[in-house]
Amino acid sequence: MKRFIIVLMLVTLAVLPLVSAETTKVYNVGIAQFAVHGSLDNCREGFILGMKEHGFEEGINVVYNYQNANAAMDLAASVASVLVEGGSDLICAIATPMAAVAINTADDRIPVIYSAVSFPIGEGFAQENGLGTGNITGTSDRLPVRKQLEVIRAMLPEAKTIGILYTLSEANSVRQLSEYEELAGEFGFSIVSKGIAAGPDVALAVPALISQVDCMSMLLDNTVVQYLDVVLEQSDITGIPVFGSEVEQVIKGCVASQGLDYIALGKMTGELAARVLKGENAATLPFVEIVDSELYINKEACDVLGITIPDDLLARAILTEDK
Repeated sequence: MKRFIIVLMLVTLAVLPLVSAETTKVYNVGIAQFAVHGSLDNCREGFILGMKEHGFEEGINVVYNYQNANAAMDLAASVASVLVEGGSDLICAIATPMAAVAINTADDRIPVIYSAVSFPIGEGFAQENGLGTGNITGTSDRLPVRKQLEVIRAMLPEAKTIGILYTLSEANSVRQLSEYEELAGEFGFSIVSKGIAAGPDVALAVPALISQVDCMSMLLDNTVVQYLDVVLEQSDITGIPVFGSEVEQVIKGCVASQGLDYIALGKMTGELAARVLKGENAATLPFVEIVDSELYINKEACDVLGITIPDDLLARAILTEDK
């Protein structure tokens, strides 16, 4: 009898690790990013951090499949199809164009958690109450246009015209441009804009735009931001200051930006995704808009262009240096 009990205990102990391993679910999470640039990269990094903070750690209970569309809509469609048909339990779609394609491709079969979408309601991703229009939710990075215009006016008291370059096919950029046009007059500015069809058009569009303006201000335009080096090269030649839309652009050489923290935005997105994986319905979670922004100033770039930074701005700014 004792021998039987000992054998039974040994068999039980041998089986326990196997049972434990089988009950630990590993989730497949697709990350679909529309373009390669600093803010979206930070958003992806923040998403993974947010997931980890809420119980989902890579290599333990989650596997990530990261895909990048390199700002090409045809490639975005392919990325979405790969992730939807490849057994993803959830997709994190970063930037408005990628979110639109992922949501359409998923067609409510799996949850899509979007990030870095400036106008979720305008894009049809959310209702007026913030709830998703399907098996979707996410985070919004709406640009603080009024605060940006305040900074530009304070740093360039004599400026009259602001140039804005945007991609015609990016609905989020069209809406951001409209906000600039609506608010610019309050600060004594007029807006001169130039639309492009694709990234390579930036090199041709910037010289003509710069010749008509006192400064430029960047939008959260995925295509144009990928060509920021081209914009800064031309602006350096002419001495026209460029204001960024987030900190990574300031680090690269823009003079300043009243911008968002995309790591924080990504963390918020990761929290929403974790809640969905734990059982909540994405459609019952309203999208979250990040409202806090910081002033980032590249003092070296300002010195080169002879821009005097007002003391009140310096007192609250986060100073950066060119990479």
